[in-house]
Amino acid sequence: MTNNSSDNSQKRRNSKKGGSSKVVLLVIIVFAVMLTGIGLGFLTASLNTKPSLANDIRPPASSQIYDINGNLITTIHSTENRVPVKLNKIPKNLINAFVAVEDARFYQHSGIDPRGILRAVWSNITNHGVSEGGSTITQQLAKNAYLTQEQTIKRKIQEAFLALQLERQYTKNEILELYLNQIYFGQGAYGVQAAAQTYFGKNVEDLSLSECAMLAGIPKSPNYYSPLNNFKAANERKAVVLEQMQKYEYLDSATARKANAEEIKLVKHTASKETTTVGSYFIDYVTQKLIDKYGADAVYKEGLKIYTTLDLDMQKAAENAMKQLPTYRTDDNGIEQPQGALVAIEPHTGYIKAMVGGRGNDQFNRATMAERQPGSSFKPFVFLAAIESNLTPATIIEDSPITIGDWTPQNYNHKFNGKVTLRLTAEHSLNVPTVKIAQQIGVDKPLYYAQQLGISTLVLDGPKNDRNLSMALGGLTKGVTPLELASAYGVFANSGTYVAPTAIVKIVDRNGKVLEQHAVQEKNVISAKSAYILTDILRGVIIRGTGTGANIGRPAAGKTGTTSDYKDAWFVGYTPDLVASVWIGNDNDGTLRGITGADKPADIWKTFMTKALSGVPSKDFIKPAGVVIDDTPTTLDDDKDADKDKDAKDKEKEKNKDKLKDAKDKDKSKLPDKKDKPASTDSKTSDSKQSEQPAIPNPVAPTAPSAPQVPDRNKN
Repeated sequence: MTNNSSDNSQKRRNSKKGGSSKVVLLVIIVFAVMLTGIGLGFLTASLNTKPSLANDIRPPASSQIYDINGNLITTIHSTENRVPVKLNKIPKNLINAFVAVEDARFYQHSGIDPRGILRAVWSNITNHGVSEGGSTITQQLAKNAYLTQEQTIKRKIQEAFLALQLERQYTKNEILELYLNQIYFGQGAYGVQAAAQTYFGKNVEDLSLSECAMLAGIPKSPNYYSPLNNFKAANERKAVVLEQMQKYEYLDSATARKANAEEIKLVKHTASKETTTVGSYFIDYVTQKLIDKYGADAVYKEGLKIYTTLDLDMQKAAENAMKQLPTYRTDDNGIEQPQGALVAIEPHTGYIKAMVGGRGNDQFNRATMAERQPGSSFKPFVFLAAIESNLTPATIIEDSPITIGDWTPQNYNHKFNGKVTLRLTAEHSLNVPTVKIAQQIGVDKPLYYAQQLGISTLVLDGPKNDRNLSMALGGLTKGVTPLELASAYGVFANSGTYVAPTAIVKIVDRNGKVLEQHAVQEKNVISAKSAYILTDILRGVIIRGTGTGANIGRPAAGKTGTTSDYKDAWFVGYTPDLVASVWIGNDNDGTLRGITGADKPADIWKTFMTKALSGVPSKDFIKPAGVVIDDTPTTLDDDKDADKDKDAKDKEKEKNKDKLKDAKDKDKSKLPDKKDKPASTDSKTSDSKQSEQPAIPNPVAPTAPSAPQVPDRNKN
């Protein structure tokens, strides 16, 4: 009896527990349903993605660009050049090119491509940055036609649902037609017909395969890949499009190769000699960045206020200084040659204070886009690596003949000077001692520091790379841009701290909402001690070395640079408050007729810096506590006439550099003991311009374990 009672009690307790569990489960289900309802409500609200009628009828407003002091530089707007065409007028090659490069699974997905998104996420993770997007053509159409360019989750949700809606309402061909008539191609051209006329002067149906591929590559970054702005980048992008077309079997390899090799003829735009807007290259640079981030419609129609880093007074000083450029000829495009570039940066903030990308009668910004051989202006990275490796300005190097493989580097005057100090090597831009320094410390160290200081164009892998001793003299596979070289020298002026160059301080929309606000981000990349010692060495370049023509009568440091074929001439220098790079060269073939970095570039730099700093009190570089530089600068007899002589036999060797094989005697020549005292000479310091030591024209076989082929560094 007792046992039965106990069993009944246990059953009642179990029943109560079961009932409680059901109640809890029911509450959880109700709560989940409520959350789902809220989520669906949000998504339903998001589905109302088309802007309201008030937004539909809101008139377009031009955007305004201001300088650092709040002065209006210019108002930017675009007269919309759009000529819609039917899909049957658009070449199949152009359609295939866009599908291949923008949305390979366009015909398989329903507006959103999960596979494409996952592929893009993986690509971005493995590339440590955003290298591939996941938006489909339908999503791009939805964004461009109906939405703003703001980077928010809500906007992405709206884009996705709009894409699904478009796929339900339109066929794939109708979506393609809308898309190809909607997208922006730069130069004010919207849609493929306007773009075909703008760039090639023909109707879209008449485009060749090569032209189709180039056109399809432009929308990724319309200003940068515009062939009228940057033909080299546009051509490289064309090759990528053709590769994608081949990958997805729209072309065979032979057809792709033929199209890639085809010469593109652009519409000739007569170079205008009329007065252009102050800072026109800078304006284009800023506009490009804005379009890449916010889209063309936002820039040209949404009334943005863009506050930039440009100083109008410094910009005018830069443009006036660049008027000193010589004129040798007018090329087939009506552009006067040689061209030049000047970039000035505030080293403590990275603010771009002035930018000149050419003579002002074209849109190719050489300050940011031209990758040119730096010559001896690259040597400071070797000297920096030496200082970081505990060499000192007083370290003795034997300036004597050295052969590396089949390469025998020469000083500019083909003379040797015996024992010289590192300081003297820098001041007089001696080639042979610089190569010996790089040989002792290793080729990777200068390249490492150059990268740390912001040089992004170095090639470290592949059959042609920069891991060879000729990089010590500026013999690079690709080259450097004036912007990045100026920024790198800014680290020396900023006590070893790198601040990335920036052009935009703040962007405000037409309603007063701040869309972005720049914050200075600093990164310490070298010690303040090393930066100061290198600066002390480079001050000697201006006081008594190859850069005396750049002496501005206040503390300043810098370096000349010249290539031995006279295609590129540089002067890059800085004070504690401002760094500026000046480059001169021809866009294509042609020499500077003997101009070196010590000549016209130094003159232009001096003219600009004198005016730009006229209202800034002179001050010295900050010396870190405890730093003692114990050496006695030595001078070097220089033959002022020898800097123009060229040894015929050496020239012949230069031409055959591309046939060099792996170096056999990599480490035979070592620097003498750095404790040795510097050798002194009795020659008198000269105030006149001294000969710059230009770099060799081709990199030699590298000292790295795997020797790459020798690149021709003068083919730009």
